[in-house]
Amino acid sequence: MGIFNRRNAAVGWLTWLVGKRVLKKKARGAVPSVDPETKKPNKSAIALLVASAAGALTFWRKRSGSDDGRP
Repeated sequence: MGIFNRRNAAVGWLTWLVGKRVLKKKARGAVPSVDPETKKPNKSAIALLVASAAGALTFWRKRSGSDDGRP
């Protein structure tokens, strides 16, 4: 009897589908969003925006430096 057969393939396929659905639902719940009551972004969304801006600014400043050969 082999390890790879139709039954195991079907069980694996169903497990994959259910697992994807569960993980997508969990990921949607973890994403920072706008509070429906106050219409303001929550604190984690603001922190994410500030960190992204700081990272982009740092990257941009490093890339636009002088070309005199110094690192």
